Amino acid sequence: MDREVIDLGWGYTARPIPLESYREACARLEGWIFGGNWLYAFDPPAKAPPPLGEDFTWGLYHGTELIGWSHAHQRDERTVYMADTGILPEHQGRGLYTRLLPAVLQAFRTAGYTLVQSHHRATNNRVIVPKLRAGFLVQGLNLYEGGLNVALTLSLDPAYQEAQHVRSGFRAPEAQGARGEAARRLGLRPPGTQAPAPVPQVKMPASPGPEEDLGSGYTLHPVGYELYLDVYRQLEHSAYSSVSFDWPAAPRLEDPAGRRYAWLIGHQGQVAGWQLSRQWDRRTAYMVNTALLPAHRGQGLYSRLLPVVLRALQAKGYDLVRSHHHATNNAVLIPKLRAGFFMQGLQVDEHGVMAVLVHSFAPEYQEAMHLRSGLHRPQGRSGRRLGLTCPEEA
Repeated sequence: MDREVIDLGWGYTARPIPLESYREACARLEGWIFGGNWLYAFDPPAKAPPPLGEDFTWGLYHGTELIGWSHAHQRDERTVYMADTGILPEHQGRGLYTRLLPAVLQAFRTAGYTLVQSHHRATNNRVIVPKLRAGFLVQGLNLYEGGLNVALTLSLDPAYQEAQHVRSGFRAPEAQGARGEAARRLGLRPPGTQAPAPVPQVKMPASPGPEEDLGSGYTLHPVGYELYLDVYRQLEHSAYSSVSFDWPAAPRLEDPAGRRYAWLIGHQGQVAGWQLSRQWDRRTAYMVNTALLPAHRGQGLYSRLLPVVLRALQAKGYDLVRSHHHATNNAVLIPKLRAGFFMQGLQVDEHGVMAVLVHSFAPEYQEAMHLRSGLHRPQGRSGRRLGLTCPEEA
C-alpha cells in the first residue's frame, strides 16, 4: 500500500521504508536505542517465524538522517499490531511519538483494521500515557522474556470501545447511540433512556483545617471522616456512572481499624468533589475514593489535586500510595501515570476490572520497579536491593 510522507514538524518526517531497510536499521541502531533494557537471552530459534501479513513500516527522519522507526504488522483479519517503535535518545523527549501516533492510526483505519494492539513495559509511562491519550485501553499484563508488559488495545469501532467500558464496569449500557449498539452486540438489553436526575447542591461546611488553593476558584478542605461520609451519601449517584455488584445485604462486619484522611473540594461555596484515603498497611496509603461532580470535570482539577494529596500522605509517613481504577478510565489513569504512579496489576472485584497503580516516594523503589518490568538493567545499589548483580559488578 502506498503511504505518503508524514510531516511531524520541526524538521522531522516519517517516510515509508521497505521491511528489509527497517531490519537493517534495527541491527545497526537498536543497541543504542534499547540498550538499557533488560532481556532474557534465548538460544537461537529452532523454528522459522510465521509470515507477517501486511506490514506498515516507516523510517523516522530528521532532515535526511534516519533517527528511528515505527513498524506494525497484521495480526489477524481485524487486528494490526504495533510491534516496534524506536527513536534515538538524543531525539527523545520532543513529543515526536505523540505527533506520529495519530498519523499511524489513520493509516490503520484507512487500511480497514478494527483493532490496534501494542505491548509496553509496565513502567514505561513515557509511551503508555500518549497511547492512553490516543484512546487505547489497558487490557492486560503479561510476564515475558523482556519483563512485565502492559497490553493496550485501541478499537477503531466506537461500539467495541464502549463494550470494553461495559465489561470493566466503568459504564452501564444505554439504549441509544454507541452504547445501545454496544449493548446489542454484547447480547444485553439496555435499560430505557431517562433524563439524568439534577445534581443536588451541597453547601461547603466549615473546614476544621487550613484550605489549599487549587486554582480557578477551587479550594481543598481537610474534613473529618463522618462529615465526608455525609456528603458522599448525598452526592454519590451524581458523581459516578459505574456499575458495581449489588450486594443483597448490608455488610455484617465493621470496617477494619486504620487511619483515614478526607478532603472536600469547594467551588463558590458548594461542594465540587472529594477525596478519601486510608492506611493500607504499615508503609502504604490507599487512595480509596476521588470524585468530581460532572460540571467540574475536564479542567485539570484532578491533576492539580494529586500533588497536594500525595504531599499530605508523604508527610504522614507513608512510603507508598496505591489506588484502584476501572481499567478503561483513562481520564484518571493518565494523570496518575503522569504523577509517577506505575501500573502494578489488574484485579477483578465487585466494582469491575480494576487497574492497580502504585506510587513510591523513594527513588530506589521506583528504580526497582523499572528493573522488575525490564525497562532498566540491574546495576549498582538498586540491583543489589533485589539480589541482582550484573557480571561486570561481580
